[in-house]
Amino acid sequence: MTTDVPVNREARRVQAVYFTLLTGNTLAASLIWGVNTLFLLDAGLSNLEAFAANAFFSVGMLLFEVPTGVVADTLGRRASYLLGTVTLAVTTALYYWLWVIEGPFWAWAVVSVLLGLGFTFFSGAVEAWLVDALAATGYRGDLEGVFGRGLAVSGAAMFLGSLAGGAIAQLTDLGVPFLLRAGILIIMFGVAALVMRDIGFTPEGRAHPIAATKQVLRASLTHGLGNRPVRYVMFASFFTGGVGFYVFYALQPYLVELWGDADAYSIAGLAAAILSGSQVIGGWMAPWVRARFRRRTTTIILSLVVSTAVLIALGLNRSFWVALVLLVVWGLVDAAAGPVQQAYLNDMIPSRQRATVLSFNSLIGSGGGAVIQPVLGRSADVWGYPGSLALSGAIQALAVPFLWLSRRQQPPADVSAGGALAGEPAVEAEAAGDGEPTP
Repeated sequence: MTTDVPVNREARRVQAVYFTLLTGNTLAASLIWGVNTLFLLDAGLSNLEAFAANAFFSVGMLLFEVPTGVVADTLGRRASYLLGTVTLAVTTALYYWLWVIEGPFWAWAVVSVLLGLGFTFFSGAVEAWLVDALAATGYRGDLEGVFGRGLAVSGAAMFLGSLAGGAIAQLTDLGVPFLLRAGILIIMFGVAALVMRDIGFTPEGRAHPIAATKQVLRASLTHGLGNRPVRYVMFASFFTGGVGFYVFYALQPYLVELWGDADAYSIAGLAAAILSGSQVIGGWMAPWVRARFRRRTTTIILSLVVSTAVLIALGLNRSFWVALVLLVVWGLVDAAAGPVQQAYLNDMIPSRQRATVLSFNSLIGSGGGAVIQPVLGRSADVWGYPGSLALSGAIQALAVPFLWLSRRQQPPADVSAGGALAGEPAVEAEAAGDGEPTP
């Protein structure tokens, strides 16, 4: 449950830095989210190739999650963030160059893998930085409140970036938003270099990278797959992550198709803008939603069921305006449950392995993206975007049994908060196990 806990100056500063990083990252990323699929199709790729390129992005995340987890847990979360901004700026510029020359598919695949590398430097690292820093500064409030405000802040940045990206593409061309994204990432490098410091975490500085990778991977297995309630959340992310990647980008051409004007780039940006607005509202709702249910998994499972029903409804719908309403509902339920799931997972992971295990969770979601996106992209070629969205809902429903299994383990984190902020996971010793996966 949420509580009114006084927040000291240091904890406020940590949150301010976190919100600043989220705002800059999301603004940069969202400039292209509203037009990315149209950008790829304009470069001469088919639906299958466009979503296969996105799948290679997921492959990049799959390949590099653990190695970049080594960076975050050894060199530090700040170093990981800085490397991420540089990598993403360079690879975004390469994406623009491929669009200019209408590059071959293999080149898009290679650069997409490198884009995935850039994002893996972020995944887990910033979230782990926040939780460790809050614990070190004596913050004792609920994580849902902080994650919820972060979601609202990033949602506002996403709203602005998505609308701006679509409008800029309409006024200029589809490539300009990518150049602006690269420029903002360079600015964020400078901001993070000035304001971000590793607080509450001392990098271990392991000497040999191969040995470090083995050690981090072992920790991921022990505290991730070896921890039964965490394991089932990770398995669920294979389906939710894979479907989420596809749906977000398929909504762009889906809305343009319903609108009836293939050159209406601003309509494509509207999809991301609607989701970002829903994210702002849902983020602020997260603590209230958490207070309505005794167990966190109740919120998570109910939101997934509603989300699945909305995707199937989108597949059956043929009205542009009904689609907008359904998008708002989809965004709201997903955003309201997101901070609850973040808090649930963080409360079950020890501080030293937090960035690694969170990255490992992202790795499994990326694996889902790598497998599921080409399948759904091909289904869009065969049945159109509505058919692929309905199929997305059916695939996402496969995550529900795994979340139910996580709930059945009855981890303390399901009903209590504060384990992560106390520096120890709110998880039973028996649940952590010895690293051996058990049924």
